[in-house]
Amino acid sequence: MDDMEMKADALEGAFDAVLAAEAVDELKASVAALKAQVDAQAVAASRLPLDGAKAADPARDAFVERYLRRGIDAGVEMKSLSGASGGEGGYAVPREIDGAIAATLKSLSPIRAIASVVQTGTSGYRKLVATGSMGAGWVGETAARPETAARALAEIAPPGGELYANPAASQAMLDDAMFDVEDWLATEIAREFAVAEGAAFVSGNGTNRPRGFLDHDATDESDAIRDFGTLQYVASGAAGGFAAASPQDGLVELVHALRAPYRQGACWVMNSDTLARIRKFKTSDGAFLWQPGLVEGQAATLLGYPVVEAEDMPDIAADSLSIAFGNFRAGYLVADRGETRILRDPFSNKPFVHFYATKRVGGAIIDSQAIKLMKFAAS
Repeated sequence: MDDMEMKADALEGAFDAVLAAEAVDELKASVAALKAQVDAQAVAASRLPLDGAKAADPARDAFVERYLRRGIDAGVEMKSLSGASGGEGGYAVPREIDGAIAATLKSLSPIRAIASVVQTGTSGYRKLVATGSMGAGWVGETAARPETAARALAEIAPPGGELYANPAASQAMLDDAMFDVEDWLATEIAREFAVAEGAAFVSGNGTNRPRGFLDHDATDESDAIRDFGTLQYVASGAAGGFAAASPQDGLVELVHALRAPYRQGACWVMNSDTLARIRKFKTSDGAFLWQPGLVEGQAATLLGYPVVEAEDMPDIAADSLSIAFGNFRAGYLVADRGETRILRDPFSNKPFVHFYATKRVGGAIIDSQAIKLMKFAAS
């Protein structure tokens, strides 16, 4: 009996030795694999990125690969989607993606591309604008210098609202490693944002959205007597159309209604239907007023100034304000507050995943002398 117990103890000891050896081997293998992984990451980090390749960004990679693709929110910075409450519900877009959205948005939104754009930290953005002109006079060498009038200041507070988009993708698309979710999302958000803000910058009423330049009052009074904030229009010469004789004369008058300092950097804004009519205008010697760009990407010109097509401009009709000409960089302000924020929603419309994106945008005229309009009326 004792011999059997001794043999059993010896056998158990052998098993223990084998298990211990296997555990040591597994531990050594794990350490080696971990070391190889660390070495690979160090080598990758030491390499310079190829030309055109995206440099590794842990914040962006976590946002795209973890949150956008799989809905894992650990390690993603939370942002409140509401400025009025601190409720949860949104994530800040990394700067690289937000920059891609902004670049695409600028190329798709015609007014944003020609206006002044500022980044603001609060919803209460204010800008002081000097109006009128300072008094001046002539005096002798020893004569008294009477006090001159001071320029008045007007406060501009661009109204705005929360711009939102809600593009969707199937979960199968997100699971596909070859699907560039970052580029797709930036393009889709920018396209939907551009449609909404394009209309607001032209004719928005300022209620929970920017105030468009066509929403401001317009009169035929000159800069010297017109109230600040009111635009000047030039009549086309006929109700609902151009004058029958020399229709191009109205366009020339519109150009010279804008003071010379503003003409440097000025452009035309109209929709494609209005532009189609103007492209047929010719001078007395048969030359077209409209000239195409000489190289790809260069804007066409009308009377020497570039033409921007904005489909949100109204069609020509009786008393319509269908053509704008001016320096929009000096005349119109777009105020962007903060970065784009995104909420991933895989529940509302299965099997699609919606990405609810928001951004606060404001806009208003800051210099009513820098933009002129054409009114399609006899006078």
